[in-house]
Formats: sequence, structure tokens, C-alpha cells
Amino acid sequence: MNMNTRKLGRQGLEVPALGLGCMGMSQSYGPADESESIATLHHALELGCNFLDTAEVYGPFRNEELLGRALQGRRHDVIIATKFGFDIREGKPPLGGTNSRPEHIRAAVDGSLRRLRTDYIDLLYQHRVDRAVPIEDVAGTVGDLVRQGKVRHFGLSEAGIANIRRAHAVHPVTALQSEYSLWERNLEGDIIPVLRELGIGLVPFSPLGRGFLTGAVQRAEDYPEGDFRRNDPRYQGENYDANVRAAQTVRDIAAAHQAKPGQIALAWLLHKGEDIVPIPGTKRRRYLDENVAAAAIALDSLQMQALDAALAPERIAGPRYAAAMMATVDR
Repeated sequence: MNMNTRKLGRQGLEVPALGLGCMGMSQSYGPADESESIATLHHALELGCNFLDTAEVYGPFRNEELLGRALQGRRHDVIIATKFGFDIREGKPPLGGTNSRPEHIRAAVDGSLRRLRTDYIDLLYQHRVDRAVPIEDVAGTVGDLVRQGKVRHFGLSEAGIANIRRAHAVHPVTALQSEYSLWERNLEGDIIPVLRELGIGLVPFSPLGRGFLTGAVQRAEDYPEGDFRRNDPRYQGENYDANVRAAQTVRDIAAAHQAKPGQIALAWLLHKGEDIVPIPGTKRRRYLDENVAAAAIALDSLQMQALDAALAPERIAGPRYAAAMMATVDR
């Protein structure tokens, strides 16, 4: 099957209605399985789910290298998004530090191109706003890379409205990547209206609430060491219990459609606008099949309203991140 395409931004980038987040193939969600990850990437192309999301910091570096190996000879079949902006020292994960100095951006992009085994990046995001570097300098540097042919489109991740406007004034921003889902609605008040005013697409990451909205969840302490969810406040203690109750409506509507809860969560996002392209992450073919099938689910207005109400922000218990991670978000 081939999914319908959607336009991100006004610069001509067309992508499938659902992309594939690749981070979990290399970190955060348990041990890696390279053979299954590569099989999942190849299956994604068969399904028309060819908008692939990675970043230099995933691994670090290992995720881009994985895509480079998996996509040998298939470069023109895929749309690759990657990100720069963390200060990675000696190949080790950053300790929350950012680095978007122009010379660092140029070096990071050259590294990404080498690991991805390509000579251009379709969509290049600043991974997090660097408060030490004016966003105009970032946009200008990426604009230079666009003119050199190394980058096709410019994106931002977790940026606030002031930096979105300032960046867009220097070089058109094609997409904002940010967390947005049934259980994380922080973009609705001011970010989404600004994106639509400026003609910028939205690429929601964690559209399944880091797995919570799939229904196949357990308490934080039941996940193995190294799994991101052990430290997710929404998976802990009384927060977990409250969030399971809030998500009951997702399970009920899924039952009515003979679908999986995660498919309803993705369908809800797709119904929120043609300028929204979620990138659910998975490292297994069977979950990829489930996610892609969500694009065919039609929710009526009453179901959309029921979901909106059941998972309204005040119904969700716990912050989306622990304090150190939340400090990197430009809000």
C-alpha cells in the first residue's frame, strides 16, 4: 500500500502521512536488534512509509550509521530527516549541553552525510534551541548549506514561537518537530496557530505517548534498566494509575473500530490537520504494520470530541519530562 502524501511547509517537501521514528532502533527502548531494525526499514519502504527520522545524537551516531547501511542503493527512495545541536564529546552522550555555533553545524552536517552515506539531507532540524547562539545565525548557516546542496529543507525541534518567527524570517522553516499527542497537548494554545500562520508543517514525535497510548504498558519500575520509561514521570506511582484511567476512552473507541488503541491515537493526530505528519517510532515490523494501518481509520466528530475531553491536559498526571530534560525545551 502507499499512503497519501502531505505537504510540510511551503517549500515543496511532500512526505507520507506517517513517517518512521528510528531512535528506538539504537537507544532508549531496550536492547537493539540490528537485523530486525534493518528489516523494519526495508518493510517501511515497501509500505510507502519512507519519511525516516534520525539524529546524530541517537546512539550517538549509531542510528545514522544504521540507516546508512540499511539504505545503500535506496537513497532516492527515502526522505531522510536528521538533527544537529547537541555537544557530543568523544562520541559520548551529551550532558544536556547544546552547540549550534555555525562552525559546529557545518561539521555536524558533514558527519551526518558521511554516516548516512549520502550527499544531501532532505530535512535538517536544529535538535534543541541553543540559548548561546542567536537563532538568526543558525538559520543563516543552514541556509548556506541549502545553497550548497547539502541540505534541502530547514526544520526546528521543540522551539518556541519567538525563535520560530525569528528563524523563519532568515530562512524558511519547513517543519517544527515537537512532542504532540493525545496526552501531550502543549502546542495547541500558541505554537500550532503560529505554524499555520507561517505555513510551517508539524512533525509530532512520541505520538503514542512513548508507548502509553498503545495500551501495552506497565509501571516504570517494571521496565528494564536502560529503558527510558523507567524515569518517565507519567509512568510512575499514582501518575500511572491516573493516566491508565484517562486512556480508557482510547481503548473503548479502539474496540468500536476493531482497532488497536495506538491506531486510534495516530488517527486522532491525522484528523487534526493535513499539515501534521506524526513519526511513531518502532524497531519491529509488526508494530510498523499497525501504525501504517492507522492512516485508514476514520474518526467521526463525536469520537474526536470524546478523545479531546478524556485526555484533556488537566486529566493527564505528571510532567512530560523530568526537570533536566524539560529545561532543554524552548517554551
